[in-house]
Amino acid sequence: MKRVLIKLSGEALGGQNGELYSHPFVDGVAEALGACVRSGVEVAVVVGAGNIWRGRSGGNMDRTTADRMGMLATVINSLCLKDALIRAGFTATVMTAIPMSPFAEAYDAELAKRYLSEGKIVIFGAGLGMPFVSTDTAGAVRAAEIGADAMLMAKNIDYIYTADPRKDPTAKKLPEVSCSYILEKGLAAIDATAAAFCRSVGLPVRMFGMNEPMDIFAAVKGEKPGTVVTPD
Repeated sequence: MKRVLIKLSGEALGGQNGELYSHPFVDGVAEALGACVRSGVEVAVVVGAGNIWRGRSGGNMDRTTADRMGMLATVINSLCLKDALIRAGFTATVMTAIPMSPFAEAYDAELAKRYLSEGKIVIFGAGLGMPFVSTDTAGAVRAAEIGADAMLMAKNIDYIYTADPRKDPTAKKLPEVSCSYILEKGLAAIDATAAAFCRSVGLPVRMFGMNEPMDIFAAVKGEKPGTVVTPD
Protein backbone atom coordinates (compact mmCIF):
# COMPACT_ATOMS: atom_id res chain seq x y z
CA MET A 1 0.00 0.00 0.00
CA LYS A 2 1.26 3.42 -0.97
CA ARG A 3 -1.29 5.58 0.87
CA VAL A 4 -3.44 4.58 3.84
CA LEU A 5 -5.89 6.14 6.23
CA ILE A 6 -5.60 4.88 9.80
CA LYS A 7 -8.68 5.13 12.00
CA LEU A 8 -7.77 5.28 15.70
CA SER A 9 -10.23 5.15 18.56
CA GLY A 10 -10.06 7.90 21.13
CA GLU A 11 -9.80 5.24 23.82
CA ALA A 12 -6.50 4.14 22.27
CA LEU A 13 -5.00 7.44 23.44
CA GLY A 14 -6.31 7.09 27.00
CA GLY A 15 -4.62 5.40 29.90
CA GLN A 16 -5.71 2.34 31.81
CA ASN A 17 -6.72 4.32 34.90
CA GLY A 18 -9.28 6.64 33.38
CA GLU A 19 -6.88 9.35 32.21
CA LEU A 20 -7.71 11.35 29.12
CA TYR A 21 -4.27 10.52 27.73
CA SER A 22 -1.52 8.03 28.33
CA HIS A 23 1.30 10.24 27.12
CA PRO A 24 3.79 7.37 26.68
CA PHE A 25 1.22 5.54 24.55
CA VAL A 26 0.46 8.67 22.47
CA ASP A 27 4.19 9.13 21.92
CA GLY A 28 4.39 5.48 20.86
CA VAL A 29 1.58 5.99 18.34
CA ALA A 30 3.49 8.95 16.91
CA GLU A 31 6.63 6.80 16.52
CA ALA A 32 4.61 4.06 14.81
CA LEU A 33 3.01 6.50 12.36
CA GLY A 34 6.44 7.99 11.66
CA ALA A 35 7.86 4.52 11.02
CA CYS A 36 5.19 4.03 8.35
CA VAL A 37 6.23 7.25 6.64
CA ARG A 38 9.92 6.30 6.83
CA SER A 39 9.05 3.02 5.08
CA GLY A 40 7.57 4.94 2.15
CA VAL A 41 3.85 4.84 3.03
CA GLU A 42 1.79 8.03 3.00
CA VAL A 43 -0.30 8.25 6.18
CA ALA A 44 -3.53 10.05 7.01
CA VAL A 45 -5.29 9.63 10.34
CA VAL A 46 -8.81 9.99 11.72
CA VAL A 47 -9.07 9.75 15.50
CA GLY A 48 -12.23 9.27 17.52
CA ALA A 49 -13.09 10.96 20.81
CA GLY A 50 -14.25 8.16 23.09
CA ASN A 51 -11.67 9.13 25.72
CA ILE A 52 -13.35 12.54 26.04
CA TRP A 53 -16.93 12.49 24.80
CA ARG A 54 -19.33 10.47 22.66
CA GLY A 55 -22.42 12.08 21.20
CA ARG A 56 -24.56 9.11 22.16
CA SER A 57 -23.51 9.66 25.80
CA GLY A 58 -25.46 12.90 25.90
CA GLY A 59 -28.49 11.45 27.68
CA ASN A 60 -31.40 13.83 27.21
CA MET A 61 -29.29 16.39 25.36
CA ASP A 62 -30.21 17.45 21.88
CA ARG A 63 -28.40 14.93 19.66
CA THR A 64 -27.05 17.57 17.30
CA THR A 65 -25.50 19.48 20.20
CA ALA A 66 -24.06 16.29 21.69
CA ASP A 67 -22.53 15.27 18.36
CA ARG A 68 -21.03 18.72 17.87
CA MET A 69 -19.34 18.34 21.24
CA GLY A 70 -17.94 15.05 19.95
CA MET A 71 -16.59 16.78 16.85
CA LEU A 72 -14.76 19.30 19.04
CA ALA A 73 -13.36 16.43 21.12
CA THR A 74 -11.88 14.82 18.00
CA VAL A 75 -10.06 18.07 17.28
CA ILE A 76 -8.56 18.06 20.78
CA ASN A 77 -7.30 14.52 20.18
CA SER A 78 -5.98 15.48 16.75
CA LEU A 79 -3.98 18.36 18.21
CA CYS A 80 -2.57 16.07 20.89
CA LEU A 81 -1.43 13.58 18.25
CA LYS A 82 0.03 16.33 16.07
CA ASP A 83 2.05 17.62 19.02
CA ALA A 84 3.45 14.13 19.69
CA LEU A 85 4.41 13.73 16.03
CA ILE A 86 6.20 17.08 15.89
CA ARG A 87 8.07 16.38 19.12
CA ALA A 88 9.19 13.07 17.60
CA GLY A 89 10.65 14.91 14.61
CA PHE A 90 7.93 14.29 12.03
CA THR A 91 5.89 16.81 10.05
CA ALA A 92 2.16 16.79 10.63
CA THR A 93 -0.90 18.96 10.25
CA VAL A 94 -4.51 18.90 11.38
CA MET A 95 -7.30 19.60 8.91
CA THR A 96 -10.86 20.07 10.13
CA ALA A 97 -14.22 19.80 8.42
CA ILE A 98 -15.28 23.02 10.16
CA PRO A 99 -13.03 26.12 9.89
CA MET A 100 -11.10 26.45 13.15
CA SER A 101 -8.25 28.84 12.42
CA PRO A 102 -5.77 29.19 14.09
CA PHE A 103 -6.10 25.70 15.62
CA ALA A 104 -6.17 23.79 12.35
CA GLU A 105 -6.33 24.15 8.59
CA ALA A 106 -9.67 23.95 6.80
CA TYR A 107 -10.10 20.59 5.08
CA ASP A 108 -9.12 20.56 1.42
CA ALA A 109 -8.77 17.20 -0.31
CA GLU A 110 -6.30 18.37 -2.97
CA LEU A 111 -4.11 20.11 -0.41
CA ALA A 112 -4.23 17.03 1.82
CA LYS A 113 -3.05 14.85 -1.06
CA ARG A 114 -0.20 17.24 -1.75
CA TYR A 115 0.86 17.18 1.90
CA LEU A 116 0.77 13.37 1.90
CA SER A 117 2.92 13.19 -1.23
CA GLU A 118 5.45 15.43 0.57
CA GLY A 119 5.69 13.00 3.48
CA LYS A 120 3.54 14.98 5.91
CA ILE A 121 1.15 13.08 8.21
CA VAL A 122 -2.34 14.57 7.86
CA ILE A 123 -4.82 14.25 10.73
CA PHE A 124 -8.48 14.86 9.93
CA GLY A 125 -10.55 16.28 12.79
CA ALA A 126 -14.20 17.22 13.41
CA GLY A 127 -15.52 14.21 11.51
CA LEU A 128 -17.41 15.31 8.43
CA GLY A 129 -18.69 18.42 10.17
CA MET A 130 -22.22 17.10 10.62
CA PRO A 131 -24.10 15.30 13.40
CA PHE A 132 -25.31 11.68 13.28
CA VAL A 133 -22.14 10.58 11.46
CA SER A 134 -19.55 8.38 13.18
CA THR A 135 -15.80 8.77 12.90
CA ASP A 136 -15.77 5.34 11.20
CA THR A 137 -17.81 6.88 8.40
CA ALA A 138 -15.71 10.05 8.42
CA GLY A 139 -12.60 7.90 8.03
CA ALA A 140 -14.09 5.99 5.11
CA VAL A 141 -15.14 9.17 3.29
CA ARG A 142 -11.79 10.86 3.81
CA ALA A 143 -9.97 7.70 2.68
CA ALA A 144 -11.97 7.72 -0.55
CA GLU A 145 -11.43 11.45 -1.11
CA ILE A 146 -7.65 11.23 -0.78
CA GLY A 147 -7.39 8.07 -2.88
CA ALA A 148 -6.16 5.82 -0.06
CA ASP A 149 -5.48 2.19 -0.92
CA ALA A 150 -7.31 1.09 2.23
CA MET A 151 -8.63 2.20 5.59
CA LEU A 152 -6.93 0.48 8.53
CA MET A 153 -8.99 0.40 11.71
CA ALA A 154 -7.22 -0.08 15.06
CA LYS A 155 -9.61 -1.73 17.50
CA ASN A 156 -9.53 -3.20 21.00
CA ILE A 157 -10.34 -6.62 19.56
CA ASP A 158 -8.14 -8.74 17.29
CA TYR A 159 -10.68 -9.78 14.62
CA ILE A 160 -14.26 -9.25 13.59
CA TYR A 161 -16.27 -12.16 15.01
CA THR A 162 -19.59 -13.75 14.08
CA ALA A 163 -20.92 -12.37 17.40
CA ASP A 164 -19.58 -10.51 20.41
CA PRO A 165 -16.99 -12.95 21.83
CA ARG A 166 -17.38 -11.39 25.28
CA LYS A 167 -21.02 -12.50 25.32
CA ASP A 168 -21.03 -15.55 23.04
CA PRO A 169 -18.29 -18.15 23.63
CA THR A 170 -19.18 -19.83 20.32
CA ALA A 171 -18.33 -16.70 18.30
CA LYS A 172 -15.85 -17.41 15.51
CA LYS A 173 -13.10 -15.23 14.06
CA LEU A 174 -13.63 -13.92 10.55
CA PRO A 175 -10.25 -13.50 8.79
CA GLU A 176 -12.08 -12.12 5.74
CA VAL A 177 -15.60 -10.79 5.43
CA SER A 178 -17.56 -8.63 3.00
CA CYS A 179 -19.32 -5.37 3.73
CA SER A 180 -22.57 -7.02 2.66
CA TYR A 181 -22.12 -9.74 5.30
CA ILE A 182 -21.46 -7.13 8.00
CA LEU A 183 -24.64 -5.30 7.04
CA GLU A 184 -26.71 -8.46 6.69
CA LYS A 185 -25.67 -9.82 10.10
CA GLY A 186 -25.66 -6.46 11.84
CA LEU A 187 -22.08 -6.88 13.10
CA ALA A 188 -21.09 -3.91 15.23
CA ALA A 189 -17.32 -3.94 14.71
CA ILE A 190 -17.70 -1.37 11.93
CA ASP A 191 -20.39 1.29 11.75
CA ALA A 192 -23.13 0.23 9.32
CA THR A 193 -23.04 3.52 7.43
CA ALA A 194 -19.27 3.19 7.00
CA ALA A 195 -19.65 -0.40 5.77
CA ALA A 196 -22.30 0.65 3.25
CA PHE A 197 -20.11 3.49 2.02
CA CYS A 198 -17.05 1.27 1.62
CA ARG A 199 -19.15 -1.18 -0.38
CA SER A 200 -20.47 1.57 -2.64
CA VAL A 201 -17.04 3.06 -3.46
CA GLY A 202 -14.99 -0.16 -3.41
CA LEU A 203 -12.80 0.79 -0.45
CA PRO A 204 -11.02 -2.14 1.27
CA VAL A 205 -10.77 -2.12 5.06
CA ARG A 206 -8.40 -3.97 7.35
CA MET A 207 -9.34 -4.21 11.02
CA PHE A 208 -6.69 -5.16 13.57
CA GLY A 209 -6.27 -5.27 17.31
CA MET A 210 -3.93 -2.68 18.79
CA ASN A 211 -2.29 -3.77 22.03
CA GLU A 212 0.81 -1.63 21.55
CA PRO A 213 1.55 1.30 19.24
CA MET A 214 3.85 -0.56 16.83
CA ASP A 215 0.92 -2.80 15.91
CA ILE A 216 0.02 0.10 13.58
CA PHE A 217 3.27 -0.29 11.67
CA ALA A 218 2.85 -4.07 11.53
CA ALA A 219 -0.67 -3.67 10.14
CA VAL A 220 0.46 -1.22 7.46
CA LYS A 221 3.19 -3.66 6.40
CA GLY A 222 0.69 -6.54 6.28
CA GLU A 223 2.30 -8.35 9.20
CA LYS A 224 -0.46 -7.95 11.81
CA PRO A 225 -3.30 -10.50 11.95
CA GLY A 226 -6.80 -9.13 11.65
CA THR A 227 -9.91 -9.11 9.48
CA VAL A 228 -9.83 -8.01 5.85
CA VAL A 229 -13.15 -6.41 4.90
CA THR A 230 -13.77 -6.58 1.17
CA PRO A 231 -16.15 -4.13 -0.54
CA ASP A 232 -18.08 -7.19 -1.82
